[in-house]
Amino acid sequence: MKRKVKVVTWGLGSMGSGIAKMILGKKGFTIVGAIDMDPNKVGKKLCNILDLEENEDNCCIVTDKPEQVIKKGFADVCMIATASFTKVVFPLIKMAAEAGMNVVTTAEEMSYPKALDPELSEKMDKIAKANNASILGTGVNPGFIMDLIVIALTGVCDKVDNINVSRINDLACFGKAVMVEQGIGLKKEEFIEGVKNDTVAGHVGFLQSFGMFEEAFNVKFNDIRQEKEPILTTVPRSTEIVSVKSGDVAGCRQLGYASLGDKIFIKMEHPQQIRPEIENVDTGDYITINGDPKIDLQIKPEIPGGIATIAICVNMIPLVMNSTPGLKTMLDLPLPRAIIGDVRDLVNDR
Repeated sequence: MKRKVKVVTWGLGSMGSGIAKMILGKKGFTIVGAIDMDPNKVGKKLCNILDLEENEDNCCIVTDKPEQVIKKGFADVCMIATASFTKVVFPLIKMAAEAGMNVVTTAEEMSYPKALDPELSEKMDKIAKANNASILGTGVNPGFIMDLIVIALTGVCDKVDNINVSRINDLACFGKAVMVEQGIGLKKEEFIEGVKNDTVAGHVGFLQSFGMFEEAFNVKFNDIRQEKEPILTTVPRSTEIVSVKSGDVAGCRQLGYASLGDKIFIKMEHPQQIRPEIENVDTGDYITINGDPKIDLQIKPEIPGGIATIAICVNMIPLVMNSTPGLKTMLDLPLPRAIIGDVRDLVNDR
């Protein structure tokens, strides 16, 4: 029997803890290191933080000193769930890749980092290749429903005139970082000001999705633009992370457009909010490809963002490990699929 796949988890917030728990629920994995800066978690066993019965695969001690576990020969994979932005996670990725670890990160900008950070992307690619490692950023969106699945659907089209994609989803499963990025809990005026000064990021991912489309279709969009509008609640709403008063911001409606020539080729609409059901808003994912043939895909309710992001990150581990070294996107790797059996049977010897 092959040895277990050794994993280090970096970040134990909502997503990071979910990733760790899912990994430990699958056969053939062991978590050998866990990193978090929360003093309430540091020094404790991972199993206690995750509320799991202790065994040899989950009993590592959480540390706030990455160098204790990010070192050569210590692990096969480092799962990074700390931030959304390439510049923020780059030092972490660099450290893990230089230690020879493959990297999977939830950072949205890392789903297609060349869109905003071509120089850093080139650096990461060189670091990964020099250390025989692969690096991937992914999630349910960007990385799957509003880009990869759309691209795959065009595979049965003779021609594509334009594409409309909409994702109406519930943010309640996400942690504090996402709530801040979306402006949840702000006054309308604060939200508008936050959009102007970039403290309200909204959905981080449209530019990365457009980058994936450009590469997949071998085109160059001549105009890309985004709009952000506050979703104001008429009733109080709350999650474990945040409480919102009536009249305040419960979400962000974001629109993205990409043009070819003088026509809009792709339109994206992404209204995200906490507890939409309180105001009778149904969630869902909708893809319309106008072409030959015309394709309409509806998924109702939405593919839930929390569990789906966690799952795709975990399920991509063997595909990343089997990949050639370098910086990867979802376009570069085989079709995502669930890990049903023992992960060791899915991993090739590099």
